[in-house]
Amino acid sequence: MSDSGCFCFQCVRQQEVGVVEDLGQFKTLLNPGLHCILWPVTNIVGRLSLRIQQLDVICETKTKDNVFVQVAVAVQYRILLDGAYDAYYRLSDPRGQIQSYVFDVIRSTVPKMELDEAFASKADIAEATLSQLQDVMKDYGYEILTTLVTDLAPDSRVKASMNEINASKRLKEAASHKAEADKIRQVKAAEAEAEARYLSGLGVARQRKAIVQGLQASVSEFSDEVDGAKPKDVMDILLLSQYFDTLSTVGANSLILEHDPQTVANLQQQVGKSFLQQGLSA
Repeated sequence: MSDSGCFCFQCVRQQEVGVVEDLGQFKTLLNPGLHCILWPVTNIVGRLSLRIQQLDVICETKTKDNVFVQVAVAVQYRILLDGAYDAYYRLSDPRGQIQSYVFDVIRSTVPKMELDEAFASKADIAEATLSQLQDVMKDYGYEILTTLVTDLAPDSRVKASMNEINASKRLKEAASHKAEADKIRQVKAAEAEAEARYLSGLGVARQRKAIVQGLQASVSEFSDEVDGAKPKDVMDILLLSQYFDTLSTVGANSLILEHDPQTVANLQQQVGKSFLQQGLSA
């Protein structure tokens, strides 16, 4: 059936309310169901939905640091049954009215914030919008359920610059971590090399100590077993043996070395003088 009231029976759907006028004057509100009206004297001039509705508003404004942004706000509202009269007769364009108040709140709140602060304060912007709309629209029979800031979009060039700043910051952190890792690796390598040299020196010292002890034992045993042999004679024999071993090792490497039998005596005298000087200095 049409709203013009061709018949005296009219239906109002669930979650709707019918506005009835009698000769152009408001008469009553009709609840959902079947109703009988006296047409053409009485007529249903309008139907209001009591369902929750959503209005999407996009507002462009400027932040405190002079960056233009587009703020998208979703307003969810509904008509109160007790306020259906005010909703129908007092407002000709409720959606436009809500949009105007959203513009007013956004353009008075966001300019007080810098861009980064605006991104972090979306909940505060939504709360300010909700508080303003609830106080105003309640007098017109509308209940504002919630407001959501669904998007806050600066210019594409600003987005690109923000991404570059973030990327540069992360590259700087990565370079710092890499340098720290290289430093640790070099320190550990130096510590390992120092430890290796220490152990190598310790091994050489132990080797020389073992050689000296072996020579000492050889001299002592030879002196005890051979009558008339002096420790000096034994040392001369051992020194000559070591000299021949050295010549054999050098000759294996195809090196030409001048040989003089007097070399052994000179070497013995030099070693003796060295030990003597060390004893005097001590």
